[in-house]
Amino acid sequence: MSQQDLTADMLTRIRNAVRNSAPVVDCLNNKLNRGVAKVLVEEGYISKSDVIDDGRQGILRVTLKYGPRGERILHQIDRVSKVGCRVYSRVAELPRPLQGMGVAIVTTSRGVMSDRRCREENVGGEIVAIVS
Repeated sequence: MSQQDLTADMLTRIRNAVRNSAPVVDCLNNKLNRGVAKVLVEEGYISKSDVIDDGRQGILRVTLKYGPRGERILHQIDRVSKVGCRVYSRVAELPRPLQGMGVAIVTTSRGVMSDRRCREENVGGEIVAIVS
């Protein structure tokens, strides 16, 4: 089975796992998915992410995070830039999801980072996803 958008597949797997209150979810491993997982860990939406060797490209195992009574921390995760329609933004025009309470994940020439870090480093790029 060939998949076109591996990052959209990862975001959908995380979204479905959060709805089912699953503790971990396995995703396909690639550089962009590892960068998105790293940003989600830095921003506190997931606990950790590990790469598990399976003899091929590997599996990205994402450990999800929940509140003290089991409530969801990750409420919404949406893909913005798609295969058929890429969305690019300058640093001054980067979105502020939920007036700064959410995170826009941006891939730049310096790697994958959050919108806050893009503003600190004064770089724009392709908006991959918006998380709240």
